[in-house]
Amino acid sequence: MDRKVCLIGKILFSFFLLVSGACSAKSVSGKSGKILVYTSFYVMADLAQKIGGDKIDLFNLVPAGTEPHEWEPSPRDIAGLEAADVFIYNGVGMEGWLDKVMAVLRNKRLIAVETAKNIKLLENQDKDEGLKYDPHVWLFPMNAKIQLREIKDALVKADPVNKAFYETNYIKNAQKLDDLDEEFKEALSSLTKKDIVVAHQAFGYLCEAYGLRQVAIEGLAADSEPTPARMAKIAKFAKENRVKVIFFEDLISPKVAKAIARETGAKTEALNPLEGLTDEDIKAGKDYISVMKGNLAALKKALE
Repeated sequence: MDRKVCLIGKILFSFFLLVSGACSAKSVSGKSGKILVYTSFYVMADLAQKIGGDKIDLFNLVPAGTEPHEWEPSPRDIAGLEAADVFIYNGVGMEGWLDKVMAVLRNKRLIAVETAKNIKLLENQDKDEGLKYDPHVWLFPMNAKIQLREIKDALVKADPVNKAFYETNYIKNAQKLDDLDEEFKEALSSLTKKDIVVAHQAFGYLCEAYGLRQVAIEGLAADSEPTPARMAKIAKFAKENRVKVIFFEDLISPKVAKAIARETGAKTEALNPLEGLTDEDIKAGKDYISVMKGNLAALKKALE
């Protein structure tokens, strides 16, 4: 039996044992006077916090430092969703467990918002991966702005008393995303080199928006081991195009990227897809804006 199917089965079997725990979680949220907001992974949590501020109690499902593509919710996570007022997720296949979990929830008041639902999607060219579209929409700041608006609308619906607070936070943070978009345009438009070699095919929206081309070692799900033929093809491309940097991610093993870098004489640098931050990054105050600025600096250095 497929591992995911088996694990989801165990989750559903255990779910009803924890419904009472969900009720107690709701009472805690009620006493705080705040709405209880669940998010599916890091970037959803960061955007939700930017809008909700101290008016919400926020719980992010995927733990810090965890790669979300292969993460699965526990029975306790599902019980928590029974207590939630709002559930914010990306959609487009990013949360592979989503449909099965939503099918068993009995929380009729839950406001569930798919933040990517109004974004123009890029098709996945690798039909064997099971993902029809590229889910990494947030890596283009203007897509993140759309997601920010969806989150704002959901919080207003759940908590209309604080509408003005949410609207003000949306305007402030939407402007920051506009400014970030301008920074990317200005910095990348004048560069003659356009090719980036990345470990994970997560940067399609960013590349399309700013005129870059990504060559990916692994696919959209970041859980496939590249074949020797694929590695040889990437190495050949890097040599022929004088690629200076092979990009890897903090939450995925860099061994393949480093192997290609050794073969081609390139360096390795981190390029963060913002699927998750480590505890250290979060404690240091990093967020969507600061990480994306770091990504921009890394791209400029690699392509100059």
